[in-house]
Amino acid sequence: MTVGFGRELVRRVDPAAVPTWLGPLPKFSRDRLEEAYSGGDLLLAIAADDPVTIAHAARFLVKDVRPFAKPRWRQDGFARARGTESDGRTMRNLMGQVDGTVNPKPGASDFAGLVWHGSDAGWLENGSALVLRRIRMELDTWDRVDRVGREFAMGRTLREGAPLTGKREHDEPDFAARDALGFTVISKDAHIARAHSTDPSERIYRRAVNYDDGLEQGLLFACYQRDPLAQFVPIQKRLDEADLMNEWVTHIGSAVFAIPPGWRAGGRLGETLVA
Repeated sequence: MTVGFGRELVRRVDPAAVPTWLGPLPKFSRDRLEEAYSGGDLLLAIAADDPVTIAHAARFLVKDVRPFAKPRWRQDGFARARGTESDGRTMRNLMGQVDGTVNPKPGASDFAGLVWHGSDAGWLENGSALVLRRIRMELDTWDRVDRVGREFAMGRTLREGAPLTGKREHDEPDFAARDALGFTVISKDAHIARAHSTDPSERIYRRAVNYDDGLEQGLLFACYQRDPLAQFVPIQKRLDEADLMNEWVTHIGSAVFAIPPGWRAGGRLGETLVA
C-alpha cells in the first residue's frame, strides 16, 4: 500500500505546508490529458501478486473513505507474474521493450538523496513525491514498424534491451559512436538519448506497470523523487520536444502526490502533517 496526498488535501490541513512542486505539472505540447485520469486529492496505490487480493483490499479501502471522499478515477495495471522471469530482470512494456533500465538502486549511496526528503522538508521529512502519468500506446501502428525501426526509435535492441552501441542491457550507451557512413549509431532523437542527462541529480526512481482496459493499452508510469520540477520535468521536456517514440505514445493522464513518511507503532499515517 502506498498513500499519497494531493495539493488540495494538504492545503485544507495547512496552506503553509503545500510544497511548491505539489500540483499540476507544467503543460507539455504533446499532452492530451483527460480529466478521467488526472488530478486527485488522495491516492491509494495497492500492489500484490494476486488480483483477487488487490480487488478485495481496494473495495474495503474505498468503502472506508466514502464518508469524506468519492472516487475520481481508478486505474488497474499489471506486470509479469512473480516467478515467470528471473529476479532482477527489467520489466517489459506492451511494445515488447525493456522498460526502466536506467534506474537508481534502492540502498545505493545516492538513492536517498534522489528520492527521500530531508529535514528541510518539514512534515515531509523521510517522505517523497510521486508523479503518475497514464501513457497510451498506439500499438496498431507500432505493429507496422519493423524490428530495425523499433530499435532505432528506442535506441536499444529488442531482445536484450542493450543500447545499439553495446551488447548487454546495462552497458553504457555511446552517443558519439558513428557507423561506417558517419551517422551516429544512436540517433540524437532516440528515446534513450532524449531521456539521458549528464546531471546526476536529474534522475527519478521508476515504478511503472502496464495497463489494458480492453479499449486501449499503455503504461502507468510512476516515478518517485524529491522534487518533480527539478527531476521529472526536465526529462519530460526533452522527450516532449523531440523523441522518436512520440509517434506511438500519448500522455493522457497526469497527477502529482506527496508521499508522507511512515510511522512507528502507535502512530498514524500523515501525523506529521496534522500535528
